Amino acid sequence: MVTTIKKGLQVGLQTTWTLGKVIFPITLIVTILQYTPVLPWIIQAVTPLMALLGLSGDAAIPLVLGNFLNLYAGIGAILTLELTVKEVFIIAVMLSFSHNLLIETGVALKVGVKLWVVLVVRLGLAFLSAVVINLVWNGGSEIAQYGMISGQQEQASGWPAIIFEGVEKAGLGVLQLALIVIPLMVVIQVMKDLKWLDVFSRWISPAIRTLGMKENASLTVAAGLLIGLAMGAGVMIQAVQEDGVSKKDATIAFIFLVACHAVIEDTLIFIPLGIPVLPLLLIRVATAVLLTITVAYIWNRVEVTKGKEAVYEQ
Repeated sequence: MVTTIKKGLQVGLQTTWTLGKVIFPITLIVTILQYTPVLPWIIQAVTPLMALLGLSGDAAIPLVLGNFLNLYAGIGAILTLELTVKEVFIIAVMLSFSHNLLIETGVALKVGVKLWVVLVVRLGLAFLSAVVINLVWNGGSEIAQYGMISGQQEQASGWPAIIFEGVEKAGLGVLQLALIVIPLMVVIQVMKDLKWLDVFSRWISPAIRTLGMKENASLTVAAGLLIGLAMGAGVMIQAVQEDGVSKKDATIAFIFLVACHAVIEDTLIFIPLGIPVLPLLLIRVATAVLLTITVAYIWNRVEVTKGKEAVYEQ
């Protein structure tokens, strides 16, 4: 167990270092850009589109960074902005459905899922959820407090002060990340070494059948659900290849996972942003279940119809 914990700590530190190299410079750069004409110009250009989602123009920054880089880059950008709780919650929900598109889409393609399916589901859920939350939730108008980072700060004057502000925000962002990621990696390492992931996949087998998949897809879903699409890519690809998961079940599994993956990590990392994370988790789970059952039902009905037509033609 000591070896497992040491390995988990090592992985946690490596992960923090890897992700910190993204969060730190992005937080620093965005903070500095706030004092230049560049960022205000971008914000003004996208403000009309963001308004449809219940967001201010500067919310485009974390959305773009989160989708093209990763979730941590998006969070790094949020830490530099003064947003309401409602805005941060909408961004969090959107990024929960749609983030790290380049890497995670690549994982989906390797498993055999079509590109258009991944993009339509992820981006569609992101924009639809934003519109619904904006229309349904009337609260959250107070300014979000980002954990160790104060939401209200005096404007820095002079480049040394501006750079210091950026470094301070970036450092605190990485520190908060480390406080979450390192313990999480230790837990995941314990789960791997004790084969709990295999046990968990057996536990969720009945649920897998309910979602319209065969039981051999359970390990794929378990890996994505607990570890995530990117981190669990190796386990998921191996499971699909070795367990004989069909393209249909692989596609349905990914439709479920794009809405609800890495549920522990992707929920905990939003805690420092000062938003209610339980509703965030419930929205993801409920959306994933309803969407997956619907897609599986329609797919099965289409297959039955095609089968009947084939028999009729004969």
